Amino acid sequence: MAITIKSASEIEKMRIAGKLAAEVLDFIGPRIKPGITTAEVDRLCHDYMVKQQGTIPAPLNYAPPGYTPYPKSICTSVNHVICHGVPNDAKKLKNGDILNVDITVIKDGYHGDTSRMFFVGEASIQAKRLCEITHECMWIGIEEIAPGKHLGDIGHAIQRHAEASGYSVVREFCGHGIGRSFHEEPQVLHYGKSNTGVKLVPGMIFTVEPMINAGRRDIRQLADGWTIVTKDHSLSAQWEHTVLVTETGYEVLTVSPGMPAKPAALHEHA
Repeated sequence: MAITIKSASEIEKMRIAGKLAAEVLDFIGPRIKPGITTAEVDRLCHDYMVKQQGTIPAPLNYAPPGYTPYPKSICTSVNHVICHGVPNDAKKLKNGDILNVDITVIKDGYHGDTSRMFFVGEASIQAKRLCEITHECMWIGIEEIAPGKHLGDIGHAIQRHAEASGYSVVREFCGHGIGRSFHEEPQVLHYGKSNTGVKLVPGMIFTVEPMINAGRRDIRQLADGWTIVTKDHSLSAQWEHTVLVTETGYEVLTVSPGMPAKPAALHEHA
């Protein structure tokens, strides 16, 4: 499948979808406290999307080839869960947990996709550092985006910062093109070599969503067919934005008032 270059009207629809996805995270953040279940987080987000925004939760019943339909409206990945954690009634969040909430909404046929890390109560210094470095990794990758650059530049910058910080990069899952479809070309790896891969051109829209582990990068899939965990049970973190390649650089589309700011001083990654 070829990479679709978005028109001006499509870009405007993607801005709207991206903003709405980010606003779901603004809404749910203050409600994430010890004692709440991940199923309740899912229900609150679902109702907000459907009843308040008039958006469609893209993950609900999403079934790529070889997968059973995803049963919930969001992904909730706790502690050593890398991605695609399925919300459930049994999983009560406790003080010290870290949680990734991954939101994808559909508005007027276009997808907005974003995720954030949240601390449940008071997280450990180690957990906070992992989440902070992962946030930096995402932004360091985004900063590489400009016409004429390559997808490999994004992955190289992310991998370099993660590994220099003592962490590992998950290889099996990556960012992706997005638009009318949830997952489009290209695949956006979070590791790699600079000056390799697809050359970036204005109108491309894709996600940057590094998954960074405190321990080894090896993964394991749980019996539900969706949930991916670290093989060594170490903590994992992820942040995600949907980004447009512009004529001069990039534009983050998943913006909202409550969005955590870009790190003030990104580490040197020349």
